Order: sequence, then structure tokens, then C-alpha cells
Amino acid sequence: MNSEERLVIDAFIDTIWIEKGLSTNTLNSYKSDLEKYFNWIELNSLKYKELSRSDVLEYLAYLFGQKLEGKSVARNLSSLKAFHNYLILKDITKSNPCEKIETPKFVKSIPSSLSENEVEKLLDAPDENTFIGIRDKTMIETLYSCGLRISELVDLEIIHVNLRQGVIRVLGKGQKERLVPMGQKLINLIGIYFRKLEENKIKNSSNFLFLSQRGKKITRQAFWHRIKIYATKAGLENNKISPHILRHAFATHLLNNGADLRVVQLLLGHSDLNTTQIYTEVAKRRLQNLHGAHHPRG
Repeated sequence: MNSEERLVIDAFIDTIWIEKGLSTNTLNSYKSDLEKYFNWIELNSLKYKELSRSDVLEYLAYLFGQKLEGKSVARNLSSLKAFHNYLILKDITKSNPCEKIETPKFVKSIPSSLSENEVEKLLDAPDENTFIGIRDKTMIETLYSCGLRISELVDLEIIHVNLRQGVIRVLGKGQKERLVPMGQKLINLIGIYFRKLEENKIKNSSNFLFLSQRGKKITRQAFWHRIKIYATKAGLENNKISPHILRHAFATHLLNNGADLRVVQLLLGHSDLNTTQIYTEVAKRRLQNLHGAHHPRG
């Protein structure tokens, strides 16, 4: 890629960040998709301003040839469509070569989850006599009982938590806010966590809720590592556990216990009900398994 092409990509990323308020991870995905695209363009001696529909189709075939799943190719195509629309908007090109290309079909994978018993084992693993143990137990409980993404969890600030009203204000994808109710167990745990902060004289050098022993914000990577430790301690399959699995468990267990799909959608912060729909398949499979295991005609 030459300097002009890099500048075009950076300008596009800045534009969609301002217009859509996308997360850093999403912006990085757009940038990665476009860099891969431009490398292919250069490799084939093409020019990004003169691409045709057949060129883009050839590129998508190349991606499938790289063993990418349909979901990944679909995401790449979405990035390219947005980029070429940006080029038209800026009068750099006159048409979008991706315009009439259909999104590749792909089978939605069923998210892994944990049983209610497995979640309890994970929550019992931290040592409640220590600051680290109480902090980690509270973070795990927050993920599970509120259905947060890991980024939403580590970015929680003290002002986002209202113990008196029992709600958390979550800043999700696209800077969209939602209110999530807290259960009494979580409210009690956060109260204990605050007392542990005082007992250990940990000064908060920021406004973040969950802190290290030095008073710094917990990173996603650090908490991911902590969950792996507790999974091993609880005797759970280590490769089955991640912070996001607890979000899946939150949704699945709500549906298993009769929650309305649209309520789950609101709690998860999904803008599209179709995104939430996948959890009904998880719940249905669990009910089928329970029927097969316990009903005499199963």
C-alpha cells in the first residue's frame, strides 16, 4: 500500500467513528479488512478507484480460498460496501462495485454456554477472604447476572452503579446506553467489595469500579486470565470458559426460565432481535435434552 491509500483508509475509519460511534474493536476490524483488500488489489496490479463487480467477486472467492468462514467473508463484504460508499460520498469514485453483490449465506453457530450448576461452581472458586477473591467473584457475578460484555465490565465506573435503586448504567456498542437491573446477591457483593477496598486502603486513581491492588483499572486480558484460573479450580473444562460465555449463560438461563425474547434483547443491548434469536435455539436444545433424559417417552 502506498501513502495515499493508507490516508484514504484512515480518513474512512475516522469518518465512521464520528458518524457511528463504533467501538475500537469494530474499527480495528474495518481497518484490518481494508488493509487485506488493498494488499490483494496491489498483488493483482489493480487500482482501488477502478474496480469492477467481477473484481470484488474474485476477491471474495480468494477469501473463501483462504478457508475463511461465510460469516467472516460476509463481514469483509460489509466493510467493502461501506468503504466504497464513502469513496462515492467524497467524489473519489462514481459507483460502488459491491452494490449488487449479495451477502454470503452462513450458518449461525450456536454459542457455547454453561449450566446453572457450572456457573455456581465458578462463583464458588474465588477466595472470599481476600480482596482479589471478592473482586473477582463480584466481577464474575456482574458478568453473569447482568449479561455484560467484558469491555462493558472493565469500563464500568462507580457513577454507573446505583445500589439503592439496584441498577447499572451500561455504555455498550455504538455508545448506546442501557439500564440493567441488579439482583440482591450482586448488590451485596458490591457492598462487600467496597468494604474490602477500604480495608486494604486501596486508593482509586480513576473512576473505574473494578481495580487492581494498585488502584488501577483491570484489563480485559487480566480478567480473562483470572477466569481461566477459577475454571481450573472449579473442575470445569478450561477451553469452555471465557468472559463472553457468561454473557451467553445469562441469556440462555433467562430464556430457560421463561423470560420474553424482547426483554433479553434489551438487557443484552442488541439493536436487532435476530441477534438475540440464536439463544432461543440454545434454550430449545436444552429443553429437548432434559425431555430426553427425564421423560419416560423421551
